[in-house]
Amino acid sequence: MKDLAVRLAALDADAGAALRVISYFDSLVEARAGLQSIVRGAAVLADCPARLVDRERRVHIRVSPSGQAAWLDEPPEETWLRTEVGPATLWLERAGPPGPVEAMILERAAGAARAVLDRTRGRTRTADPASVELIVDASAPPDVRLQAARHLGLTESGYAVALDNGARVLSGPLPTLPGRAGIGPTTPILDLPASWAAARVALRFAAEGTDEDPGEQVVHATELGALALLAEVHDQPALPDVKALAHAASAAPWMLTTLHTMAASISLRAAATTLRVHHSTLQDRITHAEHLLGWTVREPQGRLRLQLALALRRLQRHP
Repeated sequence: MKDLAVRLAALDADAGAALRVISYFDSLVEARAGLQSIVRGAAVLADCPARLVDRERRVHIRVSPSGQAAWLDEPPEETWLRTEVGPATLWLERAGPPGPVEAMILERAAGAARAVLDRTRGRTRTADPASVELIVDASAPPDVRLQAARHLGLTESGYAVALDNGARVLSGPLPTLPGRAGIGPTTPILDLPASWAAARVALRFAAEGTDEDPGEQVVHATELGALALLAEVHDQPALPDVKALAHAASAAPWMLTTLHTMAASISLRAAATTLRVHHSTLQDRITHAEHLLGWTVREPQGRLRLQLALALRRLQRHP
């Protein structure tokens, strides 16, 4: 294998490097190496920190490019390269998209890690879509829903999670979720249809986390309060403040992120720190934004008006 990798490297550097990655992780699997060794291999081969997190099975591993354990409490960034390993996530702390070598590292490291997790910590129950559909269906008979809950390992209570591509029903700590998600309240098993309904509303308030749709990507229904009522009235025609927000957004690429940060911060200085701009720069931006919106956003009433306009805009983007 090493000779073949050398020959391939002479012809194609990426192909040779990918073959070395395959050989490396195959040897780890053959030696029944542990998770630390697998994550260390990913970090060293990719020449960047790597981390593996499985909240359901309480796995938290982070390794530096030098091969040393180096866990930090900072959350992963959305731009990092990553792959799902069942309920776990493996990250390479480097912004994407992945090249052929990084893609191979993620694939082989994930496969090796999955084998170790299943062997040493037990297989996690699969999220059977049919069972999830039954549990959150209020029209299904109670005994059928309880049977589906047992199939998913739920006993007394749980909560529904609404994703762009479907639903999940969980109990215990919330795992890392890719993309937008709405989280329903924890309820007894037979009340999960209500949790699902609340989760779907919360999903509509979840942002994409981009300049076009800034904001939190994971929204808990219990934290919405009266804002949830907006989901019932947002389709009313001719919403002047949302139109004003769209007009302002078209003026500058930084506009929506600036306004969202302003609305979510306790002060202008705190917003400037979050945006990493000088306080005077933010003052100029806000002055420009207020001119386009037609109202001030520095006073409590105007700030509330901005928060509502941003929420209504997000509801329109995610019907």
